Amino acid sequence: MDATVKLDKRMTFHGTADSGFAVKMDAHPSVGGDDDGVRPLELLLIGLGGCTAMDVVSILRKKRQELNGYEIQLHADRAEEHPKVFTAVTIKHIVRGRGVDPKAVERAIELSATKYCSAHAMLSKTATITSTFEVLEEE
Repeated sequence: MDATVKLDKRMTFHGTADSGFAVKMDAHPSVGGDDDGVRPLELLLIGLGGCTAMDVVSILRKKRQELNGYEIQLHADRAEEHPKVFTAVTIKHIVRGRGVDPKAVERAIELSATKYCSAHAMLSKTATITSTFEVLEEE
């Protein structure tokens, strides 16, 4: 896997990876940024969410669970001192569907966390990651 990050202006950068898709990053104005893009650590948190979301949805579909919607809410606590690594991350999975089995959701989250999600495996080296879920019945 390869990626390139190029300076655009002041503290705005454009990152591109093997997939060819780009992301715009910027720093907070208090540290010289223009507030014109996502912060790098926000990308790590979003990456964790995307990684586990793709796993969970894939597993639930294989288990023939009827999903109408799926969302993840994430929160990260950071260390006070530099480098301000994530120390704790909470992930809340919100599953919407018809007749979705909570045990299937629980198992899908467990498999993502313990077997499939590389981002989870990496971030769990510095942060305690806890997951919860809610199943909302929809017609």
